[in-house]
Amino acid sequence: MRRKRRTEILINGSREIPARLAQQIIGRYEVKTIERPNNGLVMIKARETAKKSLFYFGEVFVTECKVQIGGAVGLGIVKGHEPELAYQLAVIDAAYQAGLDETKRWQEELTAEEHAIEQKRKARQRKIMQTKVNFETMDDGE
Repeated sequence: MRRKRRTEILINGSREIPARLAQQIIGRYEVKTIERPNNGLVMIKARETAKKSLFYFGEVFVTECKVQIGGAVGLGIVKGHEPELAYQLAVIDAAYQAGLDETKRWQEELTAEEHAIEQKRKARQRKIMQTKVNFETMDDGE
């Protein structure tokens, strides 16, 4: 599973999952903190559609953290002030970068959580669509 997909699942899913996965690693390996969870701002890039050029349209407040397991460095970055989650993401990322055996067992759990997230999104979308207004039916006939 690619880093981007894994991180999206861990951020958007249940907070119990990253806590549990990180704890499995912390309990078995030496985790060295390179950069403690700290706050920062990240520029947001967008592509202008007409000229296809990139531009920055703002900043987002984030919490980021770096850890090391063996020779592998892991990075955790999350929107908002979430130091625990940033640390957990960094530990999980370092575990994947180091190729630890525990990561092989996580695939099924992450895939199941991804499915649960998708079901919640679909349910929310159905609720939103119930409030959609059809302006063509609002015509008064003139």
